[in-house]
Parts: sequence; structure tokens; C-alpha cells
Amino acid sequence: MAAVPRTTDGDGTPVPQRLLAAATRLFAEQGYDRTSVQEIVEAAGVTKGALYHYFGSKDDLLHEVYARVLRVQQERLDAFANADEPIEKRLRGAAADVVVTTIENLDDASIFFRSMHHLSPEKNKQVRAERRRYHERFRALVEEGQQAGVFSTATPADLVVDYHFGSVHHLSTWYRPDGSMGPKEVADHLADLLLRALRP
Repeated sequence: MAAVPRTTDGDGTPVPQRLLAAATRLFAEQGYDRTSVQEIVEAAGVTKGALYHYFGSKDDLLHEVYARVLRVQQERLDAFANADEPIEKRLRGAAADVVVTTIENLDDASIFFRSMHHLSPEKNKQVRAERRRYHERFRALVEEGQQAGVFSTATPADLVVDYHFGSVHHLSTWYRPDGSMGPKEVADHLADLLLRALRP
């Protein structure tokens, strides 16, 4: 019977997390297409068997780099959307949160948007569906405010959402941790811009 890969290494870090950390660093440093499976397993200190036990391919690792961030963002968006608070406060909270969580995971976001085209058609379709679910939940908040007369209906909700997420996806091209603004400050500015655009 084949040996089952260890779930943790010597310091107790789960092997999947070690593999993801190594893959994220290498993808960020040298690009997805220029990183080999061998380099990933060597950096993680595991065998190829361990990688293929947890991830079917390098493609699966790339998908998980993005999916883990999106899962966190979806959970947090759901919490904002379901809160018992005025719609302006819920939308502003959600708009700021996606900025902060993107900045906190900037390597993951930049790797993904640079390398998404390397995903298999099936994985690409899956990611698009996951992103669409997030965007639709966010759009529902805008629409809720528009229907209640709190937000202007002059701009279609779809365009409002695209405007905000265009700013979010652009963060990896200019944001620097040692720059003049921290994550919360950037998030506050972008969330305020969104709310101003929706003011009746």
C-alpha cells in the first residue's frame, strides 16, 4: 500500500499550506509559466507525491491561490449584506472590505490576474462563476439601495459595480506597502468615491 503523505511538516504547518505558500512566492517572483512543479516541491520541502495528493496539478495550485482569497471575500461580503444596518453602511463596509482584503493578499491577486489565461477551460469557467457570484451579491446591495430611493438610479447597477471592481483589480499595479497610504486609507477613499457616485 502506498504511503499517505504527511499532513504537516516538522513545525506543524499543514502540507497544503506549505505548497500554496511556496507556489505563491515562486509565481510572484518568476511567473506561473516559468515555475516548475519541481521548484515548488523543493521550496515547500515535500515530494511530488505530496503535491499530487493535495493538488492534481500546477493548474490546481494557481486556482487555489485565487480561490482562497475569494472565499474569504465572499464570506465577508455575505456578512455585510446580511447585517441589520442601513443599506449605505452595508454597501460602504463591503466596498471598503474588498479593497483591504485585496491589498492584504496583493501577491495572490496580481499572480492570478497575470496568469488566469493559463488555467484549463474548465477551471477558468469555475473561477468566472465564483467571481460572478461575488459581483452579483455586491450588485444586489446597489440595487437594494436604488430601489429604496437611497441611491441614484442614474447609473445602472452593473456599471457601478464594474467601476468599483475596476479600481480594486488595478490595485496590484500601483499599491506599495511602503507608500503614503495604508490599506484602510485607500479603502476609505475608494468606498467614499463609490458612495458619492451613488448619491441621489
